[in-house]
Amino acid sequence: MIRHITNLAFFTMLSVAAVAQTAPQTGQPQRRRYQPRPYTLTVNDIAKTKVDTAKLGAAFRAAYPAFAYADGYRTKREVTMRIIDTAKNFTLSAREGEIVANATWIKNKKNLAGFQQSLNDALHKNWVSVDTIKKNGYSLVFINKNEKFNPTVQKNLINTYFEIYPKLCDMFNHKATKDVIFVTDTAYKGVAETSGSRILFATHYMNQHPYDIDVVTHECTHIVQSYGYSYGRDLVWLTEGIADFMRYKFGVDNVGSKWFLPNFKSTQSYKDSYRVTARFFEWMDQKIKPGMIVQIDEALRNGSFKPTIWADMSGGKSLDELWAAYAADPDLHLVYSSENP
Repeated sequence: MIRHITNLAFFTMLSVAAVAQTAPQTGQPQRRRYQPRPYTLTVNDIAKTKVDTAKLGAAFRAAYPAFAYADGYRTKREVTMRIIDTAKNFTLSAREGEIVANATWIKNKKNLAGFQQSLNDALHKNWVSVDTIKKNGYSLVFINKNEKFNPTVQKNLINTYFEIYPKLCDMFNHKATKDVIFVTDTAYKGVAETSGSRILFATHYMNQHPYDIDVVTHECTHIVQSYGYSYGRDLVWLTEGIADFMRYKFGVDNVGSKWFLPNFKSTQSYKDSYRVTARFFEWMDQKIKPGMIVQIDEALRNGSFKPTIWADMSGGKSLDELWAAYAADPDLHLVYSSENP
């Protein structure tokens, strides 16, 4: 079931995820590594209204971080608000990084008291549509920022989420969030990316590759992984390799998208990530130890992962030795998922 939700309900729901990233009201403590920059508001009272900036700031902190979290992590965190008296028949406009308010309108006590809702409404206008879908305890908020986005693709992305994500949670991480956000973005030049519980899809790619619905499987795996930042960037290849390994195992229609695991080449490395690494992992699953990659995934999540884990699980072979064995005998029996019988 798809239903539209009110702006206030939507932003209230997202505020739980975004509140930890809001700017502190007092002091400027040093930001920890990997911690996002705080959201800040600078009020430029051009009309000299002497409006209560504390109330504006409180409304901003209640509304803007939730919008920015849903919009994408590249959304500007430093926002300037201009209060002007040069425009007639105008109340408020808002977009990433900028808020403009009419002086006469904002000085009205009623309008100032309801500024949070008005700001929510203005920010919401930056998106073409916002829908929420709930099914069997799982929720998906779908934000579309492209009026030319293929509605059939949108439907297929939603269906894939509800088919795949609950399975991944049940099998690998019962603690994973049950509330996920999909955003279609016209500016993003990649394919898709995940941050927290939000997945960003490039609309130009999805419109050109409408059958590549198992992008959802790969990106939802990242939500379920929940490894945190403790491993840094050195193991990105492992994270992405596991996500594509899960796509191979649980994808809905890899055949339809013409997605496959590439044959071994001597120029490859297990650190090539994505499909190259995923095929290596499938080789381990078939020829070394069934379920080994699932155990690696669990170790990464619970903090027990260490470099010697490959030897511990394979009977003594290091990661490099496993790759050498794979290179010597890379043949595999591969079966790809398909929606067609």
